[in-house]
Amino acid sequence: MNFKKALIEMKAGAKVKLPSWGGFWHWDPDKQTVMMHTKDGEDLDIRETQRVEYTLSNILSDEWITADETNTPVLGGEATFSFGDAIKYLKRGLRVARKGWNGKEQYIELASGISYADPDGAITNAKHAAIGNQAIAFVGTSGVQLGWLASQADMLAEDWVFAERSK
Repeated sequence: MNFKKALIEMKAGAKVKLPSWGGFWHWDPDKQTVMMHTKDGEDLDIRETQRVEYTLSNILSDEWITADETNTPVLGGEATFSFGDAIKYLKRGLRVARKGWNGKEQYIELASGISYADPDGAITNAKHAAIGNQAIAFVGTSGVQLGWLASQADMLAEDWVFAERSK
């Protein structure tokens, strides 16, 4: 839903969020303002945001959903998001995985500084004109696969989650 609809929902008592959020926003009728309930349990008045551009970009989103105990970590659920968001988080240095992947310790992350030994043993620093020295790395129970390619199912899935580094 867009923010106009989300604001109407909040004023009716609902909690709303963007899909990847651990917290939610809600309306405070006494203060007559939107309160941002963070993943850390803090309530912040939207009028006091320190990150104005980020807050405004969230308001402009059309991906608002109702926050509940299934999709919001602070309410006992788990935040999931799209492949597009997964790529955005990879670029920010976070690890992501599909909730539906079989291996619980599997995830993808952005690899950089890629080099390899050629048949003569010379170390080559791989650099691609369009993407530089980066690739998506799939980390699984058998090791790391550089240059992971998403399947169509992966690209269309809405069950992407944040992942912890495997041990």
